[in-house]
Amino acid sequence: MFIDRAKIHIKAGNGGNGMVSFRREKFVPAGGPDGGDGGKGGDIIFEVDEGLRTLIDFRYKRKYVAGSGENGGTAKRTGKSGKDLIIRVPPGTVVKDLETGRILADMVEPGQRTVVAKGGKGGAGNQHFATPTRQVPGFAKPGDPGEEYEVELELKMIADVGLVGFPNAGKSTLLSKVSAAKPKIADYPFTTLVPNLGVVRIDEGASFLLADIPGLIEGAHQGVGLGFDFLRHVERNRMLLHIVDVAGVDGRDPVDDFEKINEELRLYNPRLAERYQVVAANKVDLPQGQQNLERFKEAVEAKGFRVFPISAASGDGVKQLMQYIAAKLDELPAVAPLTVTDKEVIYTAEEEEPFTIRREGDVYIVEGSWIDKLVRSVNFGVHESLQYFQRSLKSKGVIDALEEMGIDEGDTVRIYDIEFEYMR
Repeated sequence: MFIDRAKIHIKAGNGGNGMVSFRREKFVPAGGPDGGDGGKGGDIIFEVDEGLRTLIDFRYKRKYVAGSGENGGTAKRTGKSGKDLIIRVPPGTVVKDLETGRILADMVEPGQRTVVAKGGKGGAGNQHFATPTRQVPGFAKPGDPGEEYEVELELKMIADVGLVGFPNAGKSTLLSKVSAAKPKIADYPFTTLVPNLGVVRIDEGASFLLADIPGLIEGAHQGVGLGFDFLRHVERNRMLLHIVDVAGVDGRDPVDDFEKINEELRLYNPRLAERYQVVAANKVDLPQGQQNLERFKEAVEAKGFRVFPISAASGDGVKQLMQYIAAKLDELPAVAPLTVTDKEVIYTAEEEEPFTIRREGDVYIVEGSWIDKLVRSVNFGVHESLQYFQRSLKSKGVIDALEEMGIDEGDTVRIYDIEFEYMR
């Protein structure tokens, strides 16, 4: 079964908590703090496995969690780091954040590894909070949570050449003639329901990968027919081989077919219109094919395309076409992986503010990732820890921001689960 799209949940490991501990030795009656740091959480790492061809494994397992770091120990011992989790995917897999559409990884090269979700940092033990005036800190910091995403995996088949054209143009027949691939062939639309991949061998040591992309139709860029399901597979190809039924067996005009397919490619992704393209005028062995050939060649070559008359069924002209493609591939660069500047990226992260303040009546609500970490790191039952919390609010500008918003003594400040009256 060919599966080229999957949705999974990934969660990197949390960092371990810092330890609150003091030296307790027989001849050291007033030992200082010696709480160790928490270990780092494990990362979620995606790795390309060239032995995989589909995403079928992700239909049966949807949740992937890396190991969390261990808590810090006494005697300044750092907790053990959490174990990384490696997720293996086939070449050509794009990993996207499902919520934002942001591309997190583009997995192309065999053996390539990318950290998609980073493990949380371990919390600092109380040894780090000792000062000349605070010699017995009774608090430590908790570990940071690991990154967590709902992601979509999208497989874009990697091939040197992609076969495009209307259904029944002869793509599957051609692939079966030039490679060992055995695609299903029949005289009805959408015979090919999954992309097929074949190796075309020209000479000793000379070969290339040819992908049969399921038939496109008008409106494919909007998802009509098989539309979105298979257009993305064209993006990885270095060259396009456009197969046109020049005989018009299904009653269509070959020139119009050629124009419509190229327009669908352009509307789906303008870069595809710039991809090098060779045109194969198929079914020239039929009487109508011979009649239409000259008109078709004149129209297409006027646009700068090279046209090869062939018969995929009999093999006429096929060898010359394959030899030309192999020679041309030596001149073409590889298709660059997707980056944050590509069209598909619809989300650009901005630097997050350390905190935000909003007012609801007489209640001032302070929120943000930094303030959340601060609250979780404080033991409000320990005076020294509470003093650390108050100093952090002042140094980060929270107090000044509240003053600018007009807060008065006695007004309530809410920071997540903590509420207190404001006092100058």
